[in-house]
Amino acid sequence: MKYHLITLGCQMNKSDSERVKTVVEGMGFVPTDSEEDANLLGILACSVRQKSIDKVYSKILKWNKRKDRESLITFISGCVLPKDRESFMKSFDLIFTMDELLQFPDMLVQYGVVTPAGLMRRQDTSPETAPLASNPAHAVNSLNLTNLLQQKKKLSAKDIQLSINHEAANIQNFWDIQPEYSSEFEAFIPIQNGCDKFCSFCAVPYTRGREVSRPSHEILDEVKNLVDKGYKSITLLGQNVNSYGLDKKGDELSFAQLLDEIGQYGNSTGKQFWVYFTSPHPRDMNQDVIDVIARYDCLAKQIHLPLQSGDDRLLIKMNRNHSMEKYRSIVQYIREKLPTATLFTDIIVGFTSESDEQFQHTAEAMREFAYNMAYVAVYSPRPGARSSRWDDDVPMQVKKERLHYLSDIFGASSSIWNKNLLGKSIPVLITGVEKKTGYLMGYNEGRINVRILHTDKSLIGQIVPITITTALEFSLAGELSQPL
Repeated sequence: MKYHLITLGCQMNKSDSERVKTVVEGMGFVPTDSEEDANLLGILACSVRQKSIDKVYSKILKWNKRKDRESLITFISGCVLPKDRESFMKSFDLIFTMDELLQFPDMLVQYGVVTPAGLMRRQDTSPETAPLASNPAHAVNSLNLTNLLQQKKKLSAKDIQLSINHEAANIQNFWDIQPEYSSEFEAFIPIQNGCDKFCSFCAVPYTRGREVSRPSHEILDEVKNLVDKGYKSITLLGQNVNSYGLDKKGDELSFAQLLDEIGQYGNSTGKQFWVYFTSPHPRDMNQDVIDVIARYDCLAKQIHLPLQSGDDRLLIKMNRNHSMEKYRSIVQYIREKLPTATLFTDIIVGFTSESDEQFQHTAEAMREFAYNMAYVAVYSPRPGARSSRWDDDVPMQVKKERLHYLSDIFGASSSIWNKNLLGKSIPVLITGVEKKTGYLMGYNEGRINVRILHTDKSLIGQIVPITITTALEFSLAGELSQPL
């Protein structure tokens, strides 16, 4: 039996999908890139953007039509708002949160599904020693499948959801699952879940709950394991990574201390790898984090610092709890201590009642901070977020014009930065091959995309020196600095 999983949204969802794959493959399902070949179809949704939710409805409509002619099961998880969840329960067979993932096999059984792993146990005369799947490496830690074929009472998705709510596991059980990494050289490590900031435009606190920090010893063990296996790029994930440990009231490392532990280990290995993190919140961004990054080569000189708006009044309305003065002081310290660091940001245009004057303050901030990358989004209200109760009164045409205006500013600043790299040899992680040209592609330590005028696929997964020959607005191109 085969499964197909679609992952929408941010890197956190992509990281979560690696643990979902572990559990599903632990039941004996085999992944397939083809929806048509799958018996089990799933989506990790993202309620943060309406566009992602629209994709969910498009997929489930298509899948439910297939049920008229074939047998298949659909499920949904990920970041789902209560309002979306209620609607999805009418369309999907199963719905669960990430901290309920270990119960997914039992949910399938209750729904009347005989899994490959269950059949293997049935056929084996020694069930106690039967493998969980055809590949033992896919076995799930702490996952009990011995009752997989028992009590096959068919329930509705709503019945199943109600039954598991009383025994839902916490997020720690989810973190205990060994992820099925999707790459052999890039990895994402969740260090916390949830958010306590309650920005007025954001739905994350309502989809993932309050902030919970993962134990630091688990994070450090995962980092060390990946480095020992030769991984070159590791990203620490959280909604507000620099508030890591604050929920443990002094019983856990701070984010700066966590980075320091990773940096010390990196120095001890002598290996070349880059550790990134996303995303910090300006409210909790302190100088000690920047100081630690400056001390260690393995801590990548790239900072993602969301701006959202360059206007103080709008920042108050967004409930960001920091001023432009605070943000500016952080950027100035980054420039002082990490002169080679690239700076990324997030910006919302057309937030409710954003005036022309307020937008111009954001444009001025973009010019001042000269970002290397800016993710500019048109504001759209999300049910549950506080701003959804306010009028979405900036016309869409105005939002689009503001988006393009900021894109031009950003393009000019990133182009200047990239041109300064012309003729220089820089380390680049080779990540794949361009489909159209056959040339290699990758990114430098600052996560600027680089095209490499070479076709040797054996370089994929390695960090190699590249001499930059071309600088565009948003990317670079170059050649191997030395022959192989």
